[in-house]
Amino acid sequence: MSNSEHLATVMVNAFIDAVERGVDLVPVVADSTSTAKISPFVKAFPGRLVNVGIAEQALVGTAAGLALGGKVAATCNAAPFLISRANEQIKIDVCYNNTNVKLFGLNSGASYGPLASTHHSIDDISVLRGFGNIEIYAPSCPVECRQIIDYALAHVGPVYIRLDGKALPVLHDEHYHFEPGQIDVLRQGHDVALVAMGSTVHEIVEAATVLASRGLAAAVISVPSIRPCNRAQLLSALQHCKGVITVEEHNINGGLGSLVAEVLAEAGAAMPLRRLGIADGGYALAADRSALRAYHGIDAAGVVRTAQALCQPQ
Repeated sequence: MSNSEHLATVMVNAFIDAVERGVDLVPVVADSTSTAKISPFVKAFPGRLVNVGIAEQALVGTAAGLALGGKVAATCNAAPFLISRANEQIKIDVCYNNTNVKLFGLNSGASYGPLASTHHSIDDISVLRGFGNIEIYAPSCPVECRQIIDYALAHVGPVYIRLDGKALPVLHDEHYHFEPGQIDVLRQGHDVALVAMGSTVHEIVEAATVLASRGLAAAVISVPSIRPCNRAQLLSALQHCKGVITVEEHNINGGLGSLVAEVLAEAGAAMPLRRLGIADGGYALAADRSALRAYHGIDAAGVVRTAQALCQPQ
């Protein structure tokens, strides 16, 4: 595997390998073949892809029907349209009925940048955390992504996988082993815990290196498994530090920041917490990725500023 890879490409390769080993997998797209980078799959297995056209509600309903017919159904389209337009179908056809559908939210967060709020998916985790009976994952690198997908295709039941729209560098070596619910501690530290999901994990990795050069030891914690989540393990990783900062390309309400706040509050842990993301009541800036993250303070530089302020003696 290369040092950097688009997660949709990882998804398609996982699909091809799954069918070759006998998984009765049927991808379903909503005129989103280019977004899903699905052409290698179609070439390998002509006739196996279902394209419902620009009709996201039909996309999810069709996937649920395929699953009820014994198939492993995988929807592959842009996260903002999957979660917003097909909200009721996800809630009822997939979650409530516990159908074996794998929902792939492509180009999640603000991957579409300048296309603005119509194309930004900054509420998908909060929406799906409000639904029962669906597992939720946000991989941060190609190695982790592949293992999550392989797990999801073997797991019987609804799964949502949040995939970033940009190529991401590898964070894990060949010894990495994904387990549902597991917290991934990438770096130990005692001054501040930096916690992120998906592509913003790369921001906190960079921020931790800068902070180390300035005398602050930051723990770097990735949470690829939003549900299930080993809350005891997460709490244990946080309690070694003097404060916590969560970083997500998502609204600060209902996503990773809320999950961490719940864990700390329910344990009665008296630790300062700063949630970095899209502010309460706001939308993501219509701009390219670097400008957008800088504006909202969720790039490495913004994390460094917040961590230094949090760690200053009062």
